[in-house]
Amino acid sequence: MNKKNVALLVGGWSAEREVSLTKGKAVESALIEAGYDVTCIDVTKDIHTLVAALTPKPDAVFNNLHGRGGEDGEIQGLLEIMEIPYTHSGVMASAVGMNKSVSKNLAASVGVPVAEEVIATVRDITARDMMPRPYVVKPINEGSSVGIRIVQDGDNLPAVDLSFKNEDEPLMVERYIPGRELTVAVLDGKAQAVTEIVSHASFFDYDAKYRDTRTEYVLPAKIPAEIYESCMDFAERVYNIVECRGLARCDFRYDDTVTEQEALCFLEINTQPGLTAESIGPSQVIYNGTSFSELCAHLVETATCQKENEKAQQKIKADGSTPQPEKRFA
Repeated sequence: MNKKNVALLVGGWSAEREVSLTKGKAVESALIEAGYDVTCIDVTKDIHTLVAALTPKPDAVFNNLHGRGGEDGEIQGLLEIMEIPYTHSGVMASAVGMNKSVSKNLAASVGVPVAEEVIATVRDITARDMMPRPYVVKPINEGSSVGIRIVQDGDNLPAVDLSFKNEDEPLMVERYIPGRELTVAVLDGKAQAVTEIVSHASFFDYDAKYRDTRTEYVLPAKIPAEIYESCMDFAERVYNIVECRGLARCDFRYDDTVTEQEALCFLEINTQPGLTAESIGPSQVIYNGTSFSELCAHLVETATCQKENEKAQQKIKADGSTPQPEKRFA
């Protein structure tokens, strides 16, 4: 039996390029361990070069890109055009997941609590407070806490990252939720566990995620059982309403000083979370008894694209056959 050839996409052009390159090495090793032939492709904005690198077509693409261009539906759209199966969520789910405001609205529609927000331009935000302090200012469509600012009582404006050059760029102003940081990985629609992130910075920003060695990850989170179960339930609801595939991760704030009904608040969904054995999402899958290499192999084996889905549906209609269910991790 011939080995499957997997094209591993790394790099990209977002603020998370270095994260993708670094974590891509762990994915490459895991896929080789699982028996795949792996071709690494450092993705840039030169789409002609990428198309050439994907010709002839691999059996599957493992999408290890992060941020704009990589997890917002753009690369997914190209892979759909080329009819190459790829890991993680499809075009629409990727675009929706990347847009914090849209994904929060969807979450609220299925009964998941979210923080109050206002969408405003850089010009407006730097001129006045858009809501009572404290509040958070964040890009609508960036990952890894890029560009986030918390505005407290006594802080001076401007309250945004001065790297935003366009004064008309819309940003999200969100009510600050005090308390603890919780996160839940969801694989194939099944919540895996709850991890508490204990950051020694003012909040869990880009540096705390990737540079601060003091950041602690408590798995399973030491929280009341009912809060734990609510986190798992809410994460599955968001995953399903966004129509994610593969592995995703939902982030929450937990304020243990208020009543249970007000304690949890959904922040965002990451449709392409970091992938190493130590990363939050995979660590929860490993906690449940699956190795990192097995997880990466599962993502490859369940990779798909819309054309493949259409072919499967046509086959069902033509001969009445029923596709075999995919392996699901509990």
